[in-house]
Amino acid sequence: MAAELGRLTPRDRLLLDLLDQHRTFTTDQLVDLAFGSVGRARNRLNTLHDRDILDRFRHYQRPGSQAWRWTLGPVGAALLAAGRGETLPRPAAVRDATARLAMSPTLTHLLTVNGFFVALTGHARTRPAARLVRWWNEARCREACGNLVRPDGHGVWADNGRTVPFWVEVDLGTETLGRVVGKLTGYGVLPPRRAYPVLFWLPTAARETNLHTHLRRAGLPDGMSMATAAADHAAASGGPTGPVWRIVGHPVRVSLADLPAPGGAAWDG
Repeated sequence: MAAELGRLTPRDRLLLDLLDQHRTFTTDQLVDLAFGSVGRARNRLNTLHDRDILDRFRHYQRPGSQAWRWTLGPVGAALLAAGRGETLPRPAAVRDATARLAMSPTLTHLLTVNGFFVALTGHARTRPAARLVRWWNEARCREACGNLVRPDGHGVWADNGRTVPFWVEVDLGTETLGRVVGKLTGYGVLPPRRAYPVLFWLPTAARETNLHTHLRRAGLPDGMSMATAAADHAAASGGPTGPVWRIVGHPVRVSLADLPAPGGAAWDG
């Protein structure tokens, strides 16, 4: 394993850290995160797979084939554990974890959440003035919020001198709108230092319109800021960094960097 450590490039270490925190990415997502081309990404990912640093899976589908989903391999997981001074995981345990992830009913949701943050990171790679300063997964959000809310993620986005922290809820259209709106109660009682805008990333513009109709009846908790965007609309409007965010109670869409920033600090923890 020591020999493998010496063969890792800085980009390899970045991939290991990302997969450790966020569990899995598709090939295209890893291209946007760390590579300059699909061909270069495939070559390096395949090499890391051959060395058991990364693992991968995909489900059968017709026509065509599903993109690979990449995870930590036994050697990659062991290298990370060694770096933290932890007991090295058994290779069989690492592969079992990959199998459970591959069959998880929440896999699509996880990939969609990760895809949201990948889009931000990919945009920042081509724009010197922009940066995704912070990216927390669901577990890290739970540590910060306790049992009040369960965000899918948290980020701090900086662009052209503006800094906006946010929570994000990714909706796949599988829950009733009443249940979606019910998630807002906890955000209304977060302490001021955590009272960031709450972003709802929805699958379609129709779903977004219906959510706003529901919100007009239900209302928002006092002091809470919320904005929504639809993936199908955003795909043609610059992605989640573009002027796609509709603030509840305001008709004009704004970019991510132009969302209202809270009074609390975005840098604690």
